[in-house]
Amino acid sequence: MSLSADRRTFLRATVSAAGASTALSVLGVRAYAAPPTSEWINLFDGNSLKGWHKNPQKIGHGTGGIWRVEDGTITGEQDPPGSGNGGILLTDQTFGDFELMIDMMPDWGVCSGLFLRGNDRGQCFQMMVDYHDAGNVGQIYGEGTGGFNTRTFDIDGEYDEKRLVGLVTSNNKSTTDVGLKYACEPAAWLKAWKLNDWNTARVRVEGQYPLITTWINGLKVCVFDGASASTPKYDKQGVFEKLGRGGSIAVQVHGGTGWPTGAKCRWNDIKIREIKRSWIAC
Repeated sequence: MSLSADRRTFLRATVSAAGASTALSVLGVRAYAAPPTSEWINLFDGNSLKGWHKNPQKIGHGTGGIWRVEDGTITGEQDPPGSGNGGILLTDQTFGDFELMIDMMPDWGVCSGLFLRGNDRGQCFQMMVDYHDAGNVGQIYGEGTGGFNTRTFDIDGEYDEKRLVGLVTSNNKSTTDVGLKYACEPAAWLKAWKLNDWNTARVRVEGQYPLITTWINGLKVCVFDGASASTPKYDKQGVFEKLGRGGSIAVQVHGGTGWPTGAKCRWNDIKIREIKRSWIAC
């Protein structure tokens, strides 16, 4: 049943004034209740890796990488440094619909990532943290789930001899090219990103075929609608069958020779709140 604008307005007013059960008996329609969110919980205590684990079996990126708490920060690097052996660090707890906040400070040249609805096999929706030439930070990649990629631009370094002094963007694409609902302009991303400093990512994940929205330092970077995305290589049902309705939050040390020897990706102030959606009907 389709509701008119006036009827929707009346529904909201009735629910607010009288409560959901009264509203339903008055209107006799199916209605959607606003999604309540739980309280924020910290996923990192600042002192230990309690509540986290490395991938228990070897995956495509390696046997796990080196994960430590250094100066109150989670750091990840290859094991041993420069060896090509990486991996992931996952939360023991799993999450379905949620909002996540996390601070990150990658060394230039690392290929990392923030895994959403991940599993011990390394499969997930990944918010890319590919902080290197021809990389991207903030858009979505199908890690172990088809290799789909939503990047609408690449980031590249500007150098004074070998020292990174700035960033530029290249290889611009439209949202239509990558099947996104929305993507920020490359210039806006450059303005938002803090070079050689901490950057805050916010991610919201909702739904069976998830609607994923990412922000960097308050800038909305992309909106990926898993229910309707036309992204090449994306198979919504195939991804759902691999990941299910939820999974771990994880951070990544990419395997292979591209990771600079001794380079680290740093993570801090990690907190999450679950989104609990409810439908009311009569």
